[in-house]
Amino acid sequence: MGLKPVERRCWAPRGSRPIAVQRAKFEWLYVYGFVRPATGDVEWLLMPTVNVPTFNAALAHFAKAVGASATKRILLVLDNAGWHVGHDVEWPVGVHPFFLPPYSPELQPAEKLWPLLRASLANRLIESLDAVEALLIDRCQRLDAEKPLMRGCTLFPWWQAAGDASDRTS
Repeated sequence: MGLKPVERRCWAPRGSRPIAVQRAKFEWLYVYGFVRPATGDVEWLLMPTVNVPTFNAALAHFAKAVGASATKRILLVLDNAGWHVGHDVEWPVGVHPFFLPPYSPELQPAEKLWPLLRASLANRLIESLDAVEALLIDRCQRLDAEKPLMRGCTLFPWWQAAGDASDRTS
């Protein structure tokens, strides 16, 4: 998410054109989202970049937040992004990756989180990354309170049918 405009359709009076003031800038703030589809719990992280070292930091934070250990194992479903599959990725104890087939974002429950976040940035003129961060923090907190919505968006029918979804995170 960043200062690049997010455009969406919007309502306007008949015969007039809606106006959404924007200024194209290319500064970014990256959102990491770890969702547990069976419950709708999400662990959100806002990071300055996307690469293997920041992914390692995100994994460490996630493992600590969910209590992953040798006795509490977490299956983490991931796509094949370069920072997910790099040789330098440090998997915390108790976190086990499961990689989806290439070019299959429709299978990734976490992909359903991003449109919900972008909605808070759509058709707005946002002046700074600090303002983007404030909007995203507010949106993440609101979404945290909406467990049924998060569960409904991310718990695919086949996900639960494949086994007990309670211990899988995306």
